Amino acid sequence: MVRKMFLAELIMSNFEDADTEETLTCLRMTVYHPGQNGGIFKSIKFYNREKLPSSQVVKVGRNSSICQYTFLDRQVSRVQFSLQVFKQFNSSILSFEIKNMSRRTSLMVDSQELGYLNKIDLPYRCMVRFGEYQFLLEKEDGESVDYFETQFILSPRPLLQENNWPTQNPIPEDGSYSSFSMQSASPTEMDENELWIQA
Repeated sequence: MVRKMFLAELIMSNFEDADTEETLTCLRMTVYHPGQNGGIFKSIKFYNREKLPSSQVVKVGRNSSICQYTFLDRQVSRVQFSLQVFKQFNSSILSFEIKNMSRRTSLMVDSQELGYLNKIDLPYRCMVRFGEYQFLLEKEDGESVDYFETQFILSPRPLLQENNWPTQNPIPEDGSYSSFSMQSASPTEMDENELWIQA
């Protein structure tokens, strides 16, 4: 009996002295691509939450040695875009900024067009697009400033139609966008060596 009481007191003492577990800010990314059944998202673990340190810059693209999240698609740049956590001045809440890391494809954040190395703070909910890729990004606030979470969700239907966002035509290979002159060929990325050989 005495031993049971001692064990109970020890457990209560450990429970009371344990650090309070903080909730984590989560960036939920719902994705859609018309060719998604072909395996382009094969390396993405959908519906799992992944815990990351706030100091980590998250990179999304084609190169698995650089990017945390990769798409198996030659039309995606080696690094397409990056996400970085920061705190607004006089705020305890984590925010995110997105930066376009692709030299050849503009990144649309709602109605804002980001060129190469342009960045913008993400609102709580927004649509991010490049080529035929559609991302609905939604932030869920947490208490921790040391860690955050990401979660990917696969949408069976186009996100633009469901959310009444305006459609965007694919961006041609030269990186310029015009609603009057569109190339029918999909953009493909070339190495600098390939360009040197052609020149």
